[in-house]
Amino acid sequence: MCSVRRRTRFAPSPTGFMHIGNLRSALYAWLVAKSHDGDFILRIEDTDRERYVEGATELIYETLAECGLSHDEGPDVGGPCGPYVQSERLSHYRPFAEKLVEEGKAYRCFCTKERLENLAEARESGEGESSFGYDRHCRDLSPEEIQKNLDEGKPYVIRQKMPLEGETTYHDEVYGDITIANKELEDQILLKSDGFPTYNFANVIDDHEMGITHVVRGCEYLSSTPKYNLLYEAFGWEKPVYIHLPLILGTDGKKLSKRHGATSFADLHKEGYLTAAILNYIAFLGWAPGSDTREVFSLEELRGVFDEKHISKAPAVFDYQKLRWMNGEYLKALDDEAFADYIRPYTQAFYEGAELRPEAESMIAEILHSRIESGADLAGMLSFLKAPAEHGSDLYLNKKQKLTPALSRRVLEAVCQACSSLEQWDKSSIYDSLMGLKETLALKTGQVMGPPRLALSGQQVTPGGAVEIMTILGREESLARMQSEIEKLPEAEPEA
Repeated sequence: MCSVRRRTRFAPSPTGFMHIGNLRSALYAWLVAKSHDGDFILRIEDTDRERYVEGATELIYETLAECGLSHDEGPDVGGPCGPYVQSERLSHYRPFAEKLVEEGKAYRCFCTKERLENLAEARESGEGESSFGYDRHCRDLSPEEIQKNLDEGKPYVIRQKMPLEGETTYHDEVYGDITIANKELEDQILLKSDGFPTYNFANVIDDHEMGITHVVRGCEYLSSTPKYNLLYEAFGWEKPVYIHLPLILGTDGKKLSKRHGATSFADLHKEGYLTAAILNYIAFLGWAPGSDTREVFSLEELRGVFDEKHISKAPAVFDYQKLRWMNGEYLKALDDEAFADYIRPYTQAFYEGAELRPEAESMIAEILHSRIESGADLAGMLSFLKAPAEHGSDLYLNKKQKLTPALSRRVLEAVCQACSSLEQWDKSSIYDSLMGLKETLALKTGQVMGPPRLALSGQQVTPGGAVEIMTILGREESLARMQSEIEKLPEAEPEA
C-alpha cells in the first residue's frame, strides 16, 4: 500500500438517487485527499443485484461531475488499479478467500438456509445455545467431513475464523480508540455460495489492491470495522486510516429521512437549490473550519482550509432553513445574467409556458434577485401577478403617507390618463410619467407610487413597486386593473 501519497475512495452502490449522506461521504473523501494533493478514486459496488437500479451508475457520474468532485481513477476514466466496478472484479476475490482457508484462518460452511433460519428463530425465542450470530457449527469439521460434503456437491460459503477471546481495538481519527469484544464478532461470510463476495470482504480486497490509505465513511460502520481489521491482519496487510463521519439528523433529533423534506441531491436541485450552496452546506454537516468564521466557501476554498481533525463526533443537524439562507446568499452573488437564467424555468412554470415579453421577464428577475432564497419561492411571491389579492378600500389607508381611498382614486385616475398615451411601455417611460404626476398633483412620491401598486396587487407588501409591476403586467392589464379599482373607490372622503 502506498504510504506517501494519500488515496481515498468513494464506493457507492447504484441503488438510486445520491442521498445527502452519500454526497457528504463523497465530498469529505474528496477533501481528505485533495487537501493533501492526493488521489480520489471512484469505485462502483454493484454486487447487490437485488437493490440495483438501472441508470443509477450514470446518475452517480452526473452528480459527482455537477458537484466538481472529479475522480482521478474510476470506471469511466480508467487507471492502474482497475477494473473499478465490483461485478467486473469477481475473479479477484475467490483466490484470497481460498488462501485464508488453506492457512486455517477461514473455513467452508455447509449449513443450509433452513438450518440458519431455524437457528435465528431459536435465538430470537431465547432457546438457542448462541445468543449472537452464527453458532460456528462448521468451524471445526474434520477434513474427512469437509471432503465428503465437497464430493456430494453441497453448496457452501466461506467464513472467516474470528478470535473467540479477548478484544480488538482500532483507532478512528474522529471517534478515537474503539474496542470491541471478540465474542461479539460473528464468523463473517467472506464468499457466498454463488461465488459473490460479501460487502465487507470485497471492500478490504479492493481497498488494498487500490492502495487506499484513508477510508472515509459513515459512523454506522464503527462496530464492523474490527472485522475489516482482522482481515487486514489475516493477510498481513497495512491497515488504512479510518475517518468515520457523524450521523445526519433532522431538526427533530431523528435520523434524516423523507419525512423531513428532500433527502437527495436531485430533489434539492429540483427545489431550486444551487449546486454550490448544497455542497457548501453539506460540508458543514459535521465539520467546521477552525478559527475561520466564514460560512460561505467555494469548493476550492474548502480544499484549502479542510482538516479532518475538525470533524465532530456529535450528530449533525440538517436544517433546511439554514440551507435556504445559504442558497439565498449564493443567489445574491450571481450576476444579473446568471440570475435571469436561473429564474427562467420557474417564471415559465409560473406562467404555464406562456411566452413573456423580454422586459417583463427581465423585470421579474430584477425584483427577485435580492429577495428569494430559492426559485421555488417565485410562485408565492408573485401570485398577485395572475390576479390581485382580495381586499377592501381600507387597503388604501396609510396615515404615514396621508393616503386615503378618495385620494387614491384621484391618483389612479391621473395615472390611467397619463400612462394610456405612453409611446413606450417600459420601466423608464412609466417612471417618468409617474414622477411627472407628482409635480402636477403636488403630492409626495409615496402618494403617487402607492395607489397603483396597491391597485395592481391588492396587497400591502410586494416585491417591486408600481413601476416594476406595471412593466411586468403590460399596458392593457395594468390599465384594466387600475380602472376596476377606480370604480370601487369613493370620489370624496366620508364626512366626519
